[in-house]
Amino acid sequence: MKEKATLASLSPYVPGRPIADVQKEFKLDKVVKLASNENPFGFSQRVQEALAQSLTGLEYYPDGGAKALKKAIANVNQVSEERILVGAGLDDVIQIISRSLLSPGDEIIVADPTFSQYELHAVIEGAKVVKVPVKQSSGEMDLEAMLEAITAKTKIIWLCNPNNPTGTYLPQSLIRAFIEKVPTDVLVISDEAYQEYVTDEAISTSLPLLETLSNIIVMRTFSKAYGLAGLRIGYAIIPTTVSRAFDIVRPPFNTSTIAQKAAIVALEDQAFIEHSVAVNQEELAKWETFLEAKQLPYYHSQANFIFFDVKQDSKALAHQLMQRGFIVRAGLRPEWLRITIGHAADNQAIRTILEELL
Repeated sequence: MKEKATLASLSPYVPGRPIADVQKEFKLDKVVKLASNENPFGFSQRVQEALAQSLTGLEYYPDGGAKALKKAIANVNQVSEERILVGAGLDDVIQIISRSLLSPGDEIIVADPTFSQYELHAVIEGAKVVKVPVKQSSGEMDLEAMLEAITAKTKIIWLCNPNNPTGTYLPQSLIRAFIEKVPTDVLVISDEAYQEYVTDEAISTSLPLLETLSNIIVMRTFSKAYGLAGLRIGYAIIPTTVSRAFDIVRPPFNTSTIAQKAAIVALEDQAFIEHSVAVNQEELAKWETFLEAKQLPYYHSQANFIFFDVKQDSKALAHQLMQRGFIVRAGLRPEWLRITIGHAADNQAIRTILEELL
């Protein structure tokens, strides 16, 4: 039995080391995970209370249409419920979109570096991935170069804003000007997984563009600021012209009853989000001060992580940090580390270790 031919060039996704495994291997009492951009404050207390009351009716399938959740999302974002696609995290949403729209010979355009799942699912569908390097000095997506990369075969342009792993954010005026130059038969997808953390601009979402532009999708997740990564729940605001295709491809019960209920309550507790964002901004500033003092190049982040050049083998350095009880992310660019913003004490502790190791 042979695997699908398009899988030959791909490798399975390798998640970060679980905390328990690292504790056991290095005989550590405490391990801090700063590798996957989770919220160090967990999730809303209101969600925890709601979950305790949600463990009933699990013998029944969840609402396949996620009607209550779609209503809540629609109210928060001021869009119609018909324009909402709900998935088991944005990984699921990306897979649904790619499987629905891409065929062998099609092309997608992505920044380089950016979130790996855009490329993975395009390759699985037999599409070509056109990578446009980010601007070296700022780490920002190069929109002009992306426009130049468009061909008659281009089907999707992925904009991760703020971008993962650089953390850089492009103002909405630039996003609008860019999409207005993109052919209307090319879909532009704004992945706003980290949008809640943006403080450089008051209106930091591309949602208003949906009112006048027909070729844009906006994606959001509950895995980052909302702290529900373990429940796998995310969504996209989509053009109604593609909703039928997405519903055909989407598994009929792709999000759990518990995840749907938790997401509804999470949306109601914006005070938790505001607190998480405020502390994140304070801690980011401390990281920037540290990196400038060490003269280590970094990109100005508008997410809950920071990406910087350690001027040495980042994988070896990440292993040393793991031995000291900190799990971080290496391998996204040679000699660069991505570190999630954690609690103040943990951030200071890892900077102290870096001071020694660097």
